[in-house]
Amino acid sequence: MSTTQKELETAHELLDFIRKSPTAYQAVANMRDMLDAKGFIYLPEQDAWNVRRGGCYYTTRNASSIVAFKVGADLDHYHYQMSASHTDSPTFKVKMSPELSGPEGYLRLNVEPYGGMIDYTWFDRPLSVAGRVMAREGSGVRSRLLAIDRDLFLIPSLAIHMNREVNDGFAPNRQVDLMPLMSAGELSGGAFVQLLADELGVEADQVLSFDLTLVNRQPGVVWGAREEFVSSPRLDDLQSAFSALRGFDQAHNDHDVSVFACFDNEEVGSGTKQGAKSTFLRDVLVRINAALGKDEQDLLRALAASFMVSFDNAHAVHPNHPEHADEGNRPHLNQGVVIKEHAAQLYCTDAFSSAVMAEVCRRADVPTQVFANRSDKRGGSTLGNLSNQQVSVHGVDIGLPQLAMHSSYETAGVRDTAWGIRALEAFYGADLVIEGAEGVSFCS
Repeated sequence: MSTTQKELETAHELLDFIRKSPTAYQAVANMRDMLDAKGFIYLPEQDAWNVRRGGCYYTTRNASSIVAFKVGADLDHYHYQMSASHTDSPTFKVKMSPELSGPEGYLRLNVEPYGGMIDYTWFDRPLSVAGRVMAREGSGVRSRLLAIDRDLFLIPSLAIHMNREVNDGFAPNRQVDLMPLMSAGELSGGAFVQLLADELGVEADQVLSFDLTLVNRQPGVVWGAREEFVSSPRLDDLQSAFSALRGFDQAHNDHDVSVFACFDNEEVGSGTKQGAKSTFLRDVLVRINAALGKDEQDLLRALAASFMVSFDNAHAVHPNHPEHADEGNRPHLNQGVVIKEHAAQLYCTDAFSSAVMAEVCRRADVPTQVFANRSDKRGGSTLGNLSNQQVSVHGVDIGLPQLAMHSSYETAGVRDTAWGIRALEAFYGADLVIEGAEGVSFCS
């Protein structure tokens, strides 16, 4: 089946979103812009909330996680239909003492790993930094978003003449091999903070601290003789996050509270105040419940009838190494949404939730695939079971198939973003009436 013009347009919209979202902070800022343009009302966590039926709202935590929600006008069977994705990706974080002077007059950037990246994919690529900077402003301290739109750093490989065994296997030492080159003599100590100050239009002594990470500057592209592929930094998990947000925005459901959640710090375990294991989502649901004039009993009943789609990308079968995929559970690019399961419950999918999601997709003419690890591989984990530690609901883990997960430059199918949007739009638009774990009715 040939790629349609609409699917190509959607893929380019995804790439534009990723380009504007070099870190979790910019991703949330872009999501806020999208929601503001649709008339959503921002509710700061520290303020009192006025929530009404038929209203659309969002809140943020740490400026790197966001929860948006739409309250149905007719909550005759009050419950929540939710999705969860994440805003962060594996990269390298700049240390608070950011420079390494020498050897031989060089100046290097001092970084450490954030998440489980494929280290060798960071060599010999143009890099910059992005994130947030805390700067003294007037009588206080303010957060400033920063994404420097220039090629500033590079991690140079050692020439093969100096390491003849490099192609026999190379395990980079992160303290030695992965420090980006900043200058060969034109800059001296203090140059990095001065660079930040110049970009922000402040004095160097006003820069107090920062959360900055390396950014691969290679632009995302659609490629292939038949334009089958999309490659970009940070497809995991901005492809799923973008799809979920678009599906959430496009759907309408008067009979539930539709919730879109996107958490930071999934790549390092989600254990922060803004991660999936935090109270963030539960705090939002409790406040919605109270603002609608409902009590704790109402909330517990609503949660028992609720459903979450944990949406984080999945592994496609590799063209050169199909032996690493399970023989019967191997997703392919451009063949639809992946339902993921794991016997040790690293994913939250069970027979009930899998059936619900498969039926949602069937009704929307969205193809589905299944993924399970080989029985001799542990695999990764994601958001569903972590968020369930605070908000216990039925949940399913799904994703879009991709290659080279956790590379600095990942690849997916050009059609799958559109499948993901359609699947989430169908999920949010379905009026699900859940009866314990015995069954579910689709009332719309």
